Amino acid sequence: MGKLKEKECFLLDMDGTIYLGDELIYGAKEFLKKIKEKNKKYLFLTNNSSKNKGSYVEKLGKLGIKAEENEIFTSGEATTIYLNKIKKGARIFLLGTKALEDEFEKAGFKLIKERDQEIDFVVLGFDTTLTYEKLWIACDYISEGVKYIATHPDYVCPLAGRKCMPDVGSIIALIKGTTGKEPLVVGKPNKYIVDGILEKYKLKKEDLCIVGDRLYTDIRTGLDNGLTSILVMSGETNKKMLASTEFVPDYVYDSINEMIEEI
Repeated sequence: MGKLKEKECFLLDMDGTIYLGDELIYGAKEFLKKIKEKNKKYLFLTNNSSKNKGSYVEKLGKLGIKAEENEIFTSGEATTIYLNKIKKGARIFLLGTKALEDEFEKAGFKLIKERDQEIDFVVLGFDTTLTYEKLWIACDYISEGVKYIATHPDYVCPLAGRKCMPDVGSIIALIKGTTGKEPLVVGKPNKYIVDGILEKYKLKKEDLCIVGDRLYTDIRTGLDNGLTSILVMSGETNKKMLASTEFVPDYVYDSINEMIEEI
């Protein structure tokens, strides 16, 4: 366990790790306080692209956690960084919430909301306002050959009481069933989100560890990108899933509360 004490920055998933729905996970505030007492850093890293950074600051604040926008990095932000490297000011058909639309417009993109227009990309985010019409238009563009990008691959978003709601991965499966095509995925576990963090915050991989509740995103991010990986069992993953996974974490804890004395 001593290796955790050597880490300088913790990349912290939020959904299922810091909170479930609108409920703070026991020990979360104490865990964050301990990191700062040790003069270490943390970044809230989430694949949930239904909210922008300001929305997360507000949500964390309501849960009693004071956070700054610079301490939050989302798959939505990672997607804007990636797309701006390819084509600044691109015309995008976005399946996303108002919060994600605002983030894309702030990053300089032109959002197109009608069918039969000239666009550069279809971007699929975690759209809790999704309508059949938006989905249909997206499928038409993708079928016609427009480049297709997804913010992240998560199949479900965990909620309190071990419940969940459909997430981007489930919609990717639906779109594939219609178009036969799959997107380039930016968020965890892919390199694009890690590269964005390293570049923006001037960090080194050896100083980082990633903490999360999902094997195929959080833990795989560590495995695929050379980061120490820590699984917490407070979200999506259960013991049966852990026993059969190919994505074996470096450390496993019931929750971040158990990590307080290890860092």
